[in-house]
Amino acid sequence: MRAPRMFLDKRHKLFLVLAGIFTTCLVVGDIIGGKLVSTTLFGVELTTTVGMVPFPVTFLLTDVLNEFYGQRAARFITIVGFGMAVLSFAIIYTAAAVPFAAFTHAADWSGVKEGAFNNVFLGSLRMIVASLCAYLLSQFVDIGVFHALKRVTSGKLLWLRATGSTAVSQLIDTITINFVAWTGTMTTAKIVTIIYTAYGLKLLIALALTPFIYLCHTLVQRGLGIPPILVGGDAPDDVAAAAAP
Repeated sequence: MRAPRMFLDKRHKLFLVLAGIFTTCLVVGDIIGGKLVSTTLFGVELTTTVGMVPFPVTFLLTDVLNEFYGQRAARFITIVGFGMAVLSFAIIYTAAAVPFAAFTHAADWSGVKEGAFNNVFLGSLRMIVASLCAYLLSQFVDIGVFHALKRVTSGKLLWLRATGSTAVSQLIDTITINFVAWTGTMTTAKIVTIIYTAYGLKLLIALALTPFIYLCHTLVQRGLGIPPILVGGDAPDDVAAAAAP
């Protein structure tokens, strides 16, 4: 008897690609987040992390998943992303616990040394917990606000639900991560200042992404022939049944 063959149509394939890009950007953003950079915007010096480079992609993909696959699919990818982040940090901490080879401690060793490895990969455990908590909370808020705005506007004003959901969710994300990470180590006034700066930057990024949201919408709907879900609806169960014969 022939074994059943897996069938993946365009909708399934796109879902897998979006999920892969989303989780990659999420995990890489957390790993490289220890590098801080400064820039001046409108005469104000802003200090942020290079983790902000891949994170806007997660904002964009969350909106695409919401639009074309619905709440259940977007929540599923949120949970998968959370799991992959936890798995990544578990692997990193396990790798760090394995002793370095003795010869790497020599003065003439030009490869990766223990101190450099630990500085790069072993960030504050409290920051990691704060980041994961903020991510999970903000993503579920983003999904909920997106679909609430979609219902209120009867599926119109794509820019409003995309930008509006990001604006609300990133406010929650910024408040959560900073208060969880810094309470007890700095004053509330300082934490609030950091929140203002970080959220302002995220809001500018969200606004700048608006044209790309429309571009992605057009590419998926017209280029791939995949229609958005109906207002108040959800993606069909065939996404979950992608591996069915």
